[in-house]
Formats: sequence, C-alpha cells, structure tokens
Amino acid sequence: MIGNPRIDLLLAEHGRSIAIALAVLGVLSIGATGWAVANPETTTAPQFGEERVKSQAHTSAVVTENGTLWTEGDRITDSSVYLLDASPALTVEPETRLRNETGETLIEDGDVTHELVLRFEAVRDGAAFWNETHRVLRESPTVENGVATSAATIDVEAHRERQRELEREIAGVGSVDLVMELRTEYDTGHHQGTITTETPVVITDEAYWFEGSLSESALHSHRSGTARTTESRSPALIGGLSLLGTLSLAGAALVARRSPTDADAARRRVHEQRYAEWISEGSIPMWIGDYHVSLDTLEDVVDVAIDTNERVVHDRQRGLFAVVNDSVVYYYSDRGRWAETAWPELDLEDQSAVVDAGGTLSADELSELDGSDEFAAPDDPDGFEDDEEVWEQL
Repeated sequence: MIGNPRIDLLLAEHGRSIAIALAVLGVLSIGATGWAVANPETTTAPQFGEERVKSQAHTSAVVTENGTLWTEGDRITDSSVYLLDASPALTVEPETRLRNETGETLIEDGDVTHELVLRFEAVRDGAAFWNETHRVLRESPTVENGVATSAATIDVEAHRERQRELEREIAGVGSVDLVMELRTEYDTGHHQGTITTETPVVITDEAYWFEGSLSESALHSHRSGTARTTESRSPALIGGLSLLGTLSLAGAALVARRSPTDADAARRRVHEQRYAEWISEGSIPMWIGDYHVSLDTLEDVVDVAIDTNERVVHDRQRGLFAVVNDSVVYYYSDRGRWAETAWPELDLEDQSAVVDAGGTLSADELSELDGSDEFAAPDDPDGFEDDEEVWEQL
C-alpha cells in the first residue's frame, strides 16, 4: 500500500479510471512512436534564384597623328587620361551583363536600352541653377550570351569650346561643369528596372579625363520553384514518445496492483493524518461514561473535541475514536455501535483449538479459568452486574 493516505484515497476512489487512462496513453504513445519511425518528415521549401544586372562604360580613343608617345592609328583603351591633340574624339561603349549569381548566362532575349548624355551645368555655391543636355546615344542593342553592348563617339574638342562659351556667359557668377550620364533600362523576363550612373568630365587645353566610374549594378531575387526534403523524425521526439509509453504502461500496472479496495478506510486514514494534532493513542474501557453518542464520521468527533477543548482518544484495539466529556462519550467506529467495539474481530479459520460447546466443565476446570475485569466498574468486582448490554451480547 502506498504510504500517503491522500494517494491511497485517490486510488481507492479513482484507481480503475487512472489505470485505464494510463494504459490507453501508453498504447497510444507506443503506437505514435512506431508511426514516427515509419513516416519520416517531409518538408517543402521554396527555391529562389538571383539575377544580377551590371552596367558599365568602356572608353577608347584613336590617335590621329604621330607623336612621341603614340603613333597615328594607335587605339588607347580605358585610359585614366587622354591627350586632346593626340586623340580629340572619344568612343564610349556602354555594356550591360545579365547573369545569375553563379555567373552563368541568365537570358539571351532580354531587352536592354542604353542612353548616354552629356550635361552642362551652371553651378554656384555647389548648386546647379542652369543645365543643358546633349543626348549622345540611345540604342537597344541585341543581347548576345547575356551581354548587350552599344557605342558612341564624342567630339571632345567641340564640347570644350561649348564649355568655354558658357563660362564666358556666366563669368563672375559661377562655373560650368560637364557631366556624363549613363542610363540603362532592362527587362530580364523576371525583373524590370533602370540603372543610372554619372561622372564629371574634365576638359583642359591639353587633356581630358573622367573623375569617376560609369559602373553600377542591381541584384534581384525571384522564386524559381520548390524543393522537397525528407528527414527522419527528431530522435528526441521518438525517444520521448517511447519513454512516455513505457512509463504510462508501467504506471497503469502499478496503480492496478496497489490500488486500495476500501475507500472508507482510506478516507479515515486521510482524516487521521489531517487531525493528528487532536488525536492521542490510548485505551478506552467499556464502562466509561453514562451516555454514548455515536457520530457519523471522525470529523464529527474532532469537531466535538474542538468545541469542548478535549482530546480525541484513538483505541486501536477497538477501532474506536472517542471524546469523553463528563458522563457523555462521543465516538465514531467503523465496527458499529458502542457494545460492538468491545470484542476484537476474530479469524476463526486460524484457530487451532476447537471448543466443544456441548460439554461441561468441572469445578477444577472452572477454577483454572482467569476472570476478566475488563468490563468491571470500580464498584463491580464481578464485572457484569447491572450491565445489560454485555449480557445481551453474551
């Protein structure tokens, strides 16, 4: 029997239901474990692809006359500076590459448009208050192997003359700057957009150059499909279900084996534990008290003890809880009435001797029997005088 009276009472009242619930939980957990092992987890995740659009401009110039540095007809490519007398015409080649993140060509039939302009800006205190734009190029080249290329030639000396003319017009007010702007419009099939980049152009009497780079890129991502992956269930999940099933079945067996069958006895032990501070162990003689009041529960006896400021005496031999208040005994016993508690319960099957009720005892044999004074009052040496209840029991 489990040592905790409250658990004893719980099992006595609901032990069968608890055992069934634990058994069902154990079977379901073991079944879930098998299902988890036999059915690995399948997940579906979206796949994303990336497209990179890069636009830049290459420059080159053909040498028009022999000199110390170059020979007529030489082509200077992507130089940081060009001499105006040696190469007065500059070729600008916008290039756009349409590729994925791995560098492989993404599209062959994409649409690309290049627009190249030169813009004069009248500037004062860092802010432009006037501008003049010259479109040098607007073209939609064919995309080949993911690359679209255009080309335009600029008369640098003519633009220098125009810049000097504008500077004379606003002399003393501000300065005139020359800016080259490259605008690239694209459509990859998945994405559309525009890339714009610009750089100042410096032209002196001897040379010209770009102060920045005409290079810019854009990155786009798009959903390209889905991917299914199959993985075994979490070992923690499988182990947890298996452990839960095993413990549940073991708990069901333990509850079924150890559940008390006497709910009233279990409930009495709970009350004994709850009211232990009001109960003392002792022996209650049969003759005590003139009046004996039978109460329905141990709680009722404890209530009387509290009201009368007395102790509850527990007579284990008689299975009796009683409070003695003057000549009145308030008691509770699961054996029944007051007189019924006087005789301990006997197991006649375990008795080794048999008494012949039909025989007679001699005077000598009677003298060998011990008289009991358990039921004798102090002034009743024979023990049974005036005790009609005991005689009725005998």
